[in-house]
Amino acid sequence: LLLFSCWIPIGQLVADEVVPRPRAHAHNDYYHTRPLLDALSHGFCSVEADVYLVDGKLLVAHSRFELKPEKTLERLYLDPLLKRVRDHTVAGLGGGRVFPGSKPPPFTLLVDFKTNGAGIDKRLQQVLPRYKEMLTHVEDGQFYQGAVTIVISGDRPRQQIATRTTRYVGIDGRLGDLESTEPAHLLPLISDRWTSHFRWRGIGPMPAEEQLKLKNIVKQAHDKGRRVRFWATPENPALWLELYNAGVDLINTDKLAELEKFLAGQKPAPEKP
Repeated sequence: LLLFSCWIPIGQLVADEVVPRPRAHAHNDYYHTRPLLDALSHGFCSVEADVYLVDGKLLVAHSRFELKPEKTLERLYLDPLLKRVRDHTVAGLGGGRVFPGSKPPPFTLLVDFKTNGAGIDKRLQQVLPRYKEMLTHVEDGQFYQGAVTIVISGDRPRQQIATRTTRYVGIDGRLGDLESTEPAHLLPLISDRWTSHFRWRGIGPMPAEEQLKLKNIVKQAHDKGRRVRFWATPENPALWLELYNAGVDLINTDKLAELEKFLAGQKPAPEKP
């Protein structure tokens, strides 16, 4: 038995020990030493990549000054995610999921179109069919839940995306979309800038009226099957705790290890019957 265990790759043992954190979102993920892989090693189930269209390539960078031809969306994100999903399917470690296990959570790839959203979307539509086996998608009105859900933010060509009969992406909404009648598979996420709607920055107690406002936002989104995320949130545990307790689905951070530790210390929400 000991001899057999020696043949198990150390990397696999480490990967299997990672606890998925469904509420952890890696903001500007590509800035980390190992894009995507650092987030996965901390159990993050959502990552964000900014994308430009350059000479037909989907390049990942925060600004045009940082663009490099080898840093494509496929190389940094789509290809490694597909490999993980296939590996776990073959090994029977997760039924074709990003994380192994009997009930691993789905994974979200938030793609922020920096400029020329219509052009990026058109090119992405040509690329994504190669990854169909892992993607959440809608085909001829039928919804299919995949291991990876892609949500488009930034310069979103909403009408162009919404009218497709085969669609591999959803749209990132804003607080102004809380009353939208769009289906949840088209508008699965509501995101907005924290500092545009809340004055509290995590210092001292959160004002009761802002606590109530936050809870109402979450309830309204959840009632329509949408998740909630805020960006530009101060990076401190006091604010994370308020987001967590209010039911905010994705907690935005650049501090992977710190948020992982925080989430590990929280009591899990009771499972729905």
